[in-house]
Amino acid sequence: MTGPAAQAAGALTAHRPMLLGLAYRLLGSLDDAEDVLQEAYLRWLAVDRDDVAEPRRYLSRVVTRLALDRLRARRRGRETYVGPWLPEPVPTDPSPFGPLDTAELRESVSTALLHLLERLTPPERAVYVLHTAFALPYAEIGDILDRSAADCRQLHHRAAARIAEGRRRFTAGPAEQRRLLDAFLAAARDGDLPRLAGLVAADATAWSDGGGRVSAARRPVHGADRVVRFFAGIHARRPGVRATPATLNGGPALVVSWPSGVRYTLAVAATDGRITDLYLVANPAKLGRVTGW
Repeated sequence: MTGPAAQAAGALTAHRPMLLGLAYRLLGSLDDAEDVLQEAYLRWLAVDRDDVAEPRRYLSRVVTRLALDRLRARRRGRETYVGPWLPEPVPTDPSPFGPLDTAELRESVSTALLHLLERLTPPERAVYVLHTAFALPYAEIGDILDRSAADCRQLHHRAAARIAEGRRRFTAGPAEQRRLLDAFLAAARDGDLPRLAGLVAADATAWSDGGGRVSAARRPVHGADRVVRFFAGIHARRPGVRATPATLNGGPALVVSWPSGVRYTLAVAATDGRITDLYLVANPAKLGRVTGW
């Protein structure tokens, strides 16, 4: 590749980690995010780049709009998805989204936060991600979304309020999450119900994403007793289970395998030494990034 096409590709490559992280935070799917970047590249290739003063800003605008189009289309078809929907687990050591060297950046790609972002409208999600994860001012966000700065400020206010309702449950740091994850799975494999119950908050919820392709709970599992029995049932009479520690979505997780292959990934949120939320992804279409582990 030479000439203008090479120059266009070079500009996109220079900003690729940021753009990929932007699209992934908006969509929760790395496959969809990569498709958005490919489409953005085609548009970037066709534009008169001499008229673009800031490639990063232009590409951020294109990626955001393309991602929002996909997000709206996905929401219209969400009723066809079987069971709860969770974001695609992505290995982040190293991170394909650029540095995740602060707690805020790691949280911005966490399974817990991306799951909460599903509560938002597409414009609310875009404003929240652009302002919180990328520190863009409201005036610049307004330019990306063709809205006023005041409108974007109000959208962020509403989004932050909705996120705060769920975020109060998430206070445990990575070390505590890892400890609880390891202890929980060990107790599940042993079928030790009292030990499992001691690790789970009374109002805990387990989210199980099988996408209709594998056996999984088709509704969230609420309450400590039900959560404990759900996971004990998964591991009952199944020898040879292997749990591999991983860093997924900026935080600790487990890749759980049977001798026949990877079955699911597991991440948790916790507070006060108890697990409050469990995120189990078993949909094979979402496990392509981790199935080799």
